[in-house]
Amino acid sequence: MGTRLELQSKLEELLGSDQVYYQPPESVKMEYPAIVYSKVGIKPFNADNRKYLMKNRYEVIVIDRMPDNPVINKLLELPFSSYDRPYKSGNLNHDVLTIYY
Repeated sequence: MGTRLELQSKLEELLGSDQVYYQPPESVKMEYPAIVYSKVGIKPFNADNRKYLMKNRYEVIVIDRMPDNPVINKLLELPFSSYDRPYKSGNLNHDVLTIYY
C-alpha cells in the first residue's frame, strides 16, 4: 500500500504544481487549478478467503475555472481510480474522483 505522502507527490506531479491539499482547513487560501483530497475509507482485497491487500480510499476533487482540466484524464489512468461526479460551486468546476492508493 502506498503512503499518503507518495500519493501527494503523485498528485503534484500530475497537476504540474504544488496546489494539492490534504483535508485543508477553511482558512487555507487556495490557488486554482487545485486538487483537494481526503481519506474516506479502507478497501480490503480478498483472495483464497483471506485479505491479501488493503488500500486506502481517497476522495479526490479537481477544482478549476476550466470545465475540463486535462489532469482528470491523467488521474483516471492510475490503477484503482474512477470518476464519480462533476459539480459547480462558486464559479469553479469540481470533478470528484475515487482513488485507492
